[in-house]
Amino acid sequence: MALHCGALCFKGMVVASYQLPSGSVKLSQTQPTIKASSFFCSFPQPLRLNVRGKAVAGDGTSETKESPLVVCFGEMLIDFVPTTSGLSLADASAFKKAPGGAPANVAVGISRLGGSSAFIGKVGEDEFGYMLADILKQNNVNNEGMRFDPGARTALAFVTLRSDGEREFMFYRNPSADMLLQVDELDLDLIRKVKPKFSFVAKIFHYGSISLITEPCKSAHIAAAKAAKDAGVVLSYDPNLRLPLWPSAENAREGILSIWETADIIKISEEEISFLTKGEDPYDDAVVRKLFHPDLKLLLVTEGADGCRYYTKEFSGRVQGFKVDAVDTTGAGDAFVAGILSQLAADLSLLQKEEQLRDALKFANACGALTVTERGAIPALPTKEAVLEAMLKPVS
Repeated sequence: MALHCGALCFKGMVVASYQLPSGSVKLSQTQPTIKASSFFCSFPQPLRLNVRGKAVAGDGTSETKESPLVVCFGEMLIDFVPTTSGLSLADASAFKKAPGGAPANVAVGISRLGGSSAFIGKVGEDEFGYMLADILKQNNVNNEGMRFDPGARTALAFVTLRSDGEREFMFYRNPSADMLLQVDELDLDLIRKVKPKFSFVAKIFHYGSISLITEPCKSAHIAAAKAAKDAGVVLSYDPNLRLPLWPSAENAREGILSIWETADIIKISEEEISFLTKGEDPYDDAVVRKLFHPDLKLLLVTEGADGCRYYTKEFSGRVQGFKVDAVDTTGAGDAFVAGILSQLAADLSLLQKEEQLRDALKFANACGALTVTERGAIPALPTKEAVLEAMLKPVS
């Protein structure tokens, strides 16, 4: 069972446009009930975690002076997940509609864990787009950077769940609204300075590689990352390889690596290491170190249920994962990223303190583990309380 996002099996992918009826109206979406299953474990040393509370402003954004803002950039979409695992898309009789998109998942995950987050991206001016904006607001994610495109639809992805909980994707984006975000639509104030109304200071700017595939979103991505870098914001990168969305494997490799050396923090899976190194052994530390550029502060390698590895200039090691029964691995890697970024946003000095960093990574591993016990991405993201309960309750 793989706990976090990795190289996936894609079969029978269809790319098509998806048209909704005209005259879209804004919907009020009720947030699904989160039912995070518990598992039990014990640790010989006490955990030192940065978990802080926050106040919620009346318009749904989060107000706090203690938890700096993590700004997430990229795609937000609708995942349709079969209600029965182990069937092909053609054989599935019913699907559960679940909001998703890796950067949006991370933003919601951080907020659920008690942090402050914002999302910058574009959706269609349609029922699904308004629903996604409402879901961010209901989860206390600042959605001021969200834009609506009247000429393109919100992206859709049908996700097949194999019997082992792993996934296959079929995307509908030809083009989807997230691909059409333009530079002049960016709310750079979320990134480069304090927001006067809420006294937020951007601390981390997080993104993936899907926003690099096509223009104009590619230029918007590069402009937003440059604004963050110039403002002294830490850049966090999860390549999140989705090979069918790229013109070719080589194009994907070049695109992902084109911004590699600008990131301060990189999270990558074992399968993505093999892909980027053209088949080299992802378990070989010498191979992983080839991906460690001179300005990188932290490189994280997720290994599913086995946990993760971490690499800095000063130290490296492995943090054990959690064994759980996987129902759906969608969003597990994003939950892991949300877990570690929520800790780093509160205290970036963790990057220089190995024991404290290991505690934060245990927390992140638990976030990923809880997420795979439920279907969908955003609906399955755990709260801070669920994670701490799962980590601290002793074995009975």
